[in-house]
Amino acid sequence: MKIHSVATERLLLHPLSVGEAERVVAREPGDGDLWGEGYPGDGDVRAGTGFLRGVAERGDPGAFRLYEIRLRETGVSIGGIGFHGPPDELGVATIGYGLTPGARGRGYATEALRALVGIARQAGAEGMKGDADLGNPASHRVMEAAGMRRVAEDEKLVHYYLGF
Repeated sequence: MKIHSVATERLLLHPLSVGEAERVVAREPGDGDLWGEGYPGDGDVRAGTGFLRGVAERGDPGAFRLYEIRLRETGVSIGGIGFHGPPDELGVATIGYGLTPGARGRGYATEALRALVGIARQAGAEGMKGDADLGNPASHRVMEAAGMRRVAEDEKLVHYYLGF
């Protein structure tokens, strides 16, 4: 199954292949990779490792994969966004995202998350969930701006959900 990039006004969500994810995990860009300063970050490496483990265990996840967030104008990678794997038994997909420090505060995460909502809907998910540290109000605003609602809070995290 060929998974296509998704364009937004300013971004391109590029579906990572296994080879690209291996380069992210190794932090070794290949020919043609345009990585912004600070990419890949620790979160990108963890997400890439999880993606590769999921592919090895369950096969290609189709649309429910990891995407590189690229600036549409230049093609430079400024972060990652994606799913922690296919939807659970209720049809709910868990999401995560992160941007390089220099790309934060410009609305890119919200723009990318709104596009990811569209990907999940088109791929047949029943909903999405995510969480953010209590002390990360910027991430709270991103999920709320993308239509997710706060559904729970514990001693460390705020949990968000969006049903389709």
